[in-house]
Amino acid sequence: MRICMLAYTFYESDNRVRRYAETLAQEGCQVDVIALRRNKEQAKKERIKDVMVYRVQDRVKNEKFKLSYLIRLLKFFYTSFVFLTKRHLSERYDLIHVHSVPDFEVYAALVPKLTGAKIILDIHDIVPEFYSCKFKTSEQSLIYKCLLLVERLSIAFSDHVVISNHIWEKRLISRSTRQEKCTTIMNYPDECIFGNCESHRNEKKLILIYPGTLNWHQGLDIAVEAFERIKDRAPQAEFHIYGDGPAKDNLESMVKKYHLEKRVMLKGAVPIDEMAKLIACADLGIVPKRNDSFGGEAFSTKTLEFMQLGVPIILSKTKVDDFYFDDSIVKFFTPENPEDLADAMLELIENEQYRRELAINAYRFVSNHRWGIKKDIYLNLVNDLMGTAEEHKKHLGLNVT
Repeated sequence: MRICMLAYTFYESDNRVRRYAETLAQEGCQVDVIALRRNKEQAKKERIKDVMVYRVQDRVKNEKFKLSYLIRLLKFFYTSFVFLTKRHLSERYDLIHVHSVPDFEVYAALVPKLTGAKIILDIHDIVPEFYSCKFKTSEQSLIYKCLLLVERLSIAFSDHVVISNHIWEKRLISRSTRQEKCTTIMNYPDECIFGNCESHRNEKKLILIYPGTLNWHQGLDIAVEAFERIKDRAPQAEFHIYGDGPAKDNLESMVKKYHLEKRVMLKGAVPIDEMAKLIACADLGIVPKRNDSFGGEAFSTKTLEFMQLGVPIILSKTKVDDFYFDDSIVKFFTPENPEDLADAMLELIENEQYRRELAINAYRFVSNHRWGIKKDIYLNLVNDLMGTAEEHKKHLGLNVT
């Protein structure tokens, strides 16, 4: 079976895309990925664990204006459309798995769709709310309503839609699709990446860590402000932030303003395999999201990854996190409240036993919510779609192999 994934992302650091692709490759499928290139030094074509990755466009995560963001999305749509079409016409794909943002990227698979391939639209983040949060636009605005229309049309074009949490599944069913066409697959940690990392914690330091995109809704400014409040009472603590994004400049300014250059380190993005090793050596995971219409319902990939690696978590009590977790698993704090976050940081820094209890309880939870257990949801979906695809190809008069 030949499968192609389209994703406006850096493949090597995107756990959601990688675990699908590597799982399919392990099942004997031929898997290609069309994705972004982080810099000029990175290869345009590379095989990673039996998955062929084609990096067709460069990207710097610094979009602060609507037009610049849209232009980059449209450029990727055009480039991936042409690249996918050429490859499909020479070597037919059976399934195209398209990852959103943006939703309209699914139309890059138009030619494969017309020639019998099945299409999965995987919505990592619901676009209307994501756009509204990123660019501070009203949900009553014309652009928001247009994005809702694009969402409906994109889902209608696909054969099946995958969504990343149960709150968003209900949202999509209420406005854009029907229950039987929608499947929830959360950001489960892959044990192949997050299951065999040794912990080498520094006895002289206590490391707080955040890995991920540096967007406003992630609330890193709140976390830096909270850390500034506890810096003198926890002189052994450091806060390591990994990732890139439009909020990076503001975070760097805050670090300088508070004279935290030796305590708060912005270290840039790293491949997910390396990131897993870094998380395993940390003492506390920080997830300081805002509780707005998007951030409050976006389930953070890093949360379950922390749990899988035995790292206790301080977590903003957003709508989605309150839906899945309780106080025995994570240490909650009031969203967008740096004082409450500072208190939570200090409490866990000073109480090693509390950290250990949270880590143990969280590991029990994630033992039932890891990719090794849940991957059959995805594999069964692929098999079901391919069963109907074979029948469709027969009707089209295509060769079925």
